[in-house]
Amino acid sequence: MIDKFEGFSSESFRFLRDLQEYNRKEWFELHKSDYQAYILKPLQALVAELGQFMLSIDPHLEVKPAVNRTISRVYRDTRFSKDKSPYKTSQWITFKRLTKDWKDFPAFFFEISPDSYRYGMGFYSASRETMDRFRRSIDSNPQAFAAAISFFTNQEVFAIEGDEYKRPLKADIPKEFEQWYNRKSFYLVCNRRIEGGCIDKRLSSELMDGFQMLAPFYCYLCSIAS
Repeated sequence: MIDKFEGFSSESFRFLRDLQEYNRKEWFELHKSDYQAYILKPLQALVAELGQFMLSIDPHLEVKPAVNRTISRVYRDTRFSKDKSPYKTSQWITFKRLTKDWKDFPAFFFEISPDSYRYGMGFYSASRETMDRFRRSIDSNPQAFAAAISFFTNQEVFAIEGDEYKRPLKADIPKEFEQWYNRKSFYLVCNRRIEGGCIDKRLSSELMDGFQMLAPFYCYLCSIAS
């Protein structure tokens, strides 16, 4: 039975800060119960609380509150990394479609770190082919794209992030499209600092409001990815 979401307590962020400082197997094994109580259980509760709402946006989204489905693993894959610390000091949830090409489909996400949290929607790492299709869709129907991003200039919650090409890919695109057109991949994100040492249960409403704002643009991106 998954508990009702009550937020992330001060102990949640104390655990993440301590994990950042003592990122060793011996320390983690002694504090594994803290990870389960203060990180994993609130993440599971948050996923469960958001599940039906997320399915109303896209019935193909994975909403099972489980590690490796919607919840990140705490263990890092260090095989190909210079950083050999064994544990992730940020934890996240993602709502994405169950497809082997999931990196080329947009996804919704929420992430907590030792002193901040963030949430949003976009591509994890879109391929050049997907981004070329995105640009072709702008070229062929700029009105549809303008409608899909019409919310963006009238809000102060989300910013666009993602690597850009050093040189413009096209010279004559409308100025309001430039920050979208010249990306290698992109996502929309809201970054927040932790205030008062915790996050209360109103977080779920904040995420629903934000994800609802992004839903039409998510559907636009899904049509391109498909």
